[in-house]
Amino acid sequence: MTTTSLIILIVAVVVVAGVVWYLLRQQRSKKLRSHFGPEYDHALRQYGDRQKAEDALLARQNRIEKIHVHPLSAHERERFGEQWHLVQSRFVDDPAGSIREADRLVCDVMIARGYPMVEFERRAEDLSVDHPQVVRNFRSAHAIAQRHEKGEASTEDLRQALVYYRDLFDELLEAHTMGAREIRR
Repeated sequence: MTTTSLIILIVAVVVVAGVVWYLLRQQRSKKLRSHFGPEYDHALRQYGDRQKAEDALLARQNRIEKIHVHPLSAHERERFGEQWHLVQSRFVDDPAGSIREADRLVCDVMIARGYPMVEFERRAEDLSVDHPQVVRNFRSAHAIAQRHEKGEASTEDLRQALVYYRDLFDELLEAHTMGAREIRR
């Protein structure tokens, strides 16, 4: 084999390897975007770099796979459902108290499902693995509750926060029809 042939072969191998690497990266990006939905875009804004954002999303998945997230029992679903009805019924008389109770109840359901209770943003990240479509609502509800603590949220804002919490609550309860690993597909 001549030197020229060897150089052409090496260049061809490098080009093919580069194309394969690029296609695999595109496939990974597409898969993550499909799974995480709006949370993928949130991670891009947060990290400002696609590689860092995707690495963070993969780290979330790996972290959640190591813990035992499980569906609620029928008894737990019923008990939490009854508690949620009380939270909603109290909203008319005490909107702020109802929002605090909704946040606490969502946390209680997360604990019962096996999610670790850590600071808020980590909880949101953990939820994004199994519930990427409603994690934005969780963040929005939390932000409204924080604004209310500063006297900056109206009753209408609190009503919207309750709707956001309800969406997440319903999804956490409804996950009983699938195992945790099935949800992640």
